Amino acid sequence: MLTEERQQKILQLLAQNNIVKLHELTNLLDASESTIRRDLQELENRKLLIRIHGGAKRVGQHISFEADMQTKTKENVSAKQTIAKLAVKQIEKDDVIYLDAGSSTLELIPLLPTGTPLKVVTNSVKHAAQLIDLNIDTIILGGAIKLSTNATLGNTSLKQLVEFNFNKAFLGMNGIDLTAGFTTPDPEEAILKKIALQQAEEGFILADHSKFNQISFAKVAPLDAATILTDYCPEEHVELYREVKILEAKK
Repeated sequence: MLTEERQQKILQLLAQNNIVKLHELTNLLDASESTIRRDLQELENRKLLIRIHGGAKRVGQHISFEADMQTKTKENVSAKQTIAKLAVKQIEKDDVIYLDAGSSTLELIPLLPTGTPLKVVTNSVKHAAQLIDLNIDTIILGGAIKLSTNATLGNTSLKQLVEFNFNKAFLGMNGIDLTAGFTTPDPEEAILKKIALQQAEEGFILADHSKFNQISFAKVAPLDAATILTDYCPEEHVELYREVKILEAKK
């Protein structure tokens, strides 16, 4: 087995189990202890794991919480605009799309092609207002409005959403993790995002490089449920996310 293949296997085992033991790796990978130790040292140097006595553990994760919309719109603006340019390329004439609340999806709206037949469903008051200003056919989901994110949530939103079908769904996300999947802080928003992905022929997650290897409170879906649109995947995570569908703007 090549070094690259062996190290990828180690990362996959860590993603599944959080801790791997040296003797288990030697048996599973049919390699000597000295070889596995070198692999672990190299992966630790690249900050992909932490060596411990008798093996290695996954790099520690912190559960992230949610900033308000005003704060989020000021974070990583350039990256979000870059991702929005990539996202708008996925939209075609006569598409029916879902655009969920969030600062990343907000950047997509000014780039939508004017004069092109398009229908947009959103759960964001702010998004809906901008879409209307552009004379884009828009439906906003009803429900209680979460003031910090301007998102409509609750049973009314869910009941409406399950009645719609989409060509494409574009979602923001707080965390991307090989084991936890796509995650977001608010369980109610997580349910809406999950349903939107299920109702769409194609799902796209708009997430800048800082979201990789991050975990938030509520799970939305596994990573194979959508394509990730990002400015770039950090070099130290490329091997770990090799099997995930990722489109990078800078490639």
